[in-house]
Amino acid sequence: MSFMGIGLIVYIAIFFVLGVAMYYLVQKSGKRYIIAGKTLPFFLVGTMLLAQSLDANATMGNAAGVYGGGWWAGFQFAFGLALCLLVVGLFYAKPLNRMNMLTLPDFYFRRFNWFTEIIVGLLMCFSFAILVAGNFAGAAWIISIVFKINYVTALIIIALFIMIYTISGGLYSCAATDIAQIYPAMIGFLGGFFCLLATYGWGHFSAAIPDNFVDLSGLYSVKNGALLNWAGILALAIGDVVALDFMERVFAARTPEIAQKSCFYGAAGTVITGIVCSYMGLMGLTFFPEISDPRMILPTIAQDMVPGIFGLLMLGGIIAAGASTADGGILGVSAVMGRNLLQRNILLPLARRKKALRATDEGREISDEDAKMISDRKLLIIARIMAIPVVALAIWIAIVKPEPGILLVLAFDVVFAGCLVPLTLGIYWKKANTPGALAAIFVGSILRLILFYQIPEHLAGLDTLIPPVVSLIVMVPVSLLTQKQYPPKHHVIHEIPDDAAVLRGDA
Repeated sequence: MSFMGIGLIVYIAIFFVLGVAMYYLVQKSGKRYIIAGKTLPFFLVGTMLLAQSLDANATMGNAAGVYGGGWWAGFQFAFGLALCLLVVGLFYAKPLNRMNMLTLPDFYFRRFNWFTEIIVGLLMCFSFAILVAGNFAGAAWIISIVFKINYVTALIIIALFIMIYTISGGLYSCAATDIAQIYPAMIGFLGGFFCLLATYGWGHFSAAIPDNFVDLSGLYSVKNGALLNWAGILALAIGDVVALDFMERVFAARTPEIAQKSCFYGAAGTVITGIVCSYMGLMGLTFFPEISDPRMILPTIAQDMVPGIFGLLMLGGIIAAGASTADGGILGVSAVMGRNLLQRNILLPLARRKKALRATDEGREISDEDAKMISDRKLLIIARIMAIPVVALAIWIAIVKPEPGILLVLAFDVVFAGCLVPLTLGIYWKKANTPGALAAIFVGSILRLILFYQIPEHLAGLDTLIPPVVSLIVMVPVSLLTQKQYPPKHHVIHEIPDDAAVLRGDA
């Protein structure tokens, strides 16, 4: 076996063992499993946000996009994700961290109602299942190339590895593995890039780069893809505000200030690494002018063009980019399915009914502490069980559609179109209420689906940009017209429920 193959096996084994070892930190607690007990310091939260942001799109997809369509066709991924973390840090991290929540749909329950929570939870679970599938596929594709094994075999192996360490320690496993993954990956990308510059000089590459690949025409010329580029940037920068994986980490920060600063840290690291990957895409125009698959740019540079240690860290980084995003997605979706769809709306009402019967039979009430522990332990069990169907669905999608492409874009655009406005107005507008939120969700999401089929090809990109604006236009008047029948619950933004209420589902 080659040096690269042995190195990757060791690399994957290290973060697998680290992830499984975090089992002991969960301590049979659902809250510790999902948001690490809301105790994490700046370095861990910032590292996790950085690792979650630097996914397969921001690295491998970035280089491939630059190679095929110019700077903004690829750099838009890293740039948009970095802008998202900046926006979250400026406007969302502090108020949402203060609310002491376990999942993002918890906000829609507290601020609006249970039906809003269910609709939002279903939309987010669907989009993130596709995201997990895409990252499974990217990591499996690299493994199948390096080890020369069947793609499906590689897919099942990597999916099971990620699932096992994720359900072992939850967010603690994500934190431990992200540290082991992201910093070696950044060393690999930066080290490989500067080695190429030192060896060849930029002049060696610049002659092969078309002028329109490196100018600003990709931001203002429709002919050069400006509408699509802006749609991609804004969908990531604003649409990913409602990303389950980012918000898990925001909720896990020990204080609102740590949550905010961690977002800025993640944004800075994403921009730096994204620029390097984009430049490698431009270098690929010289190294591989007729490559058949642009996705191979970074993997081929790693294997053939840079010193072995940097190449190993680059390949490991590409796999890690998929793994870190996939584990966050698995945890986020399974937590929402367990917490917001099953526990609160099915199991908790049944448990309360049984509790009332038992209290009547025994002539006494069950203590709040007993109720808290029962609910907390059940949440842990449910969230772990829900990870199994999530991973199974993601594996199936990765087999049927290993390059989700437009399906992934559409899924996240639907969430962007429907869920962002209720979240933002729910935080910052006191008159936002349940009918307004539901109208915004349904109109924005359905409009995005309609435009997907109806928008002319030359206006592609507007189908992403228009629905959130319409969602805003709908929510404001509907909220104003229904104030008396459905009084807003703005006070919940400023109330911090105790742990027992959060775990029981009262908040």
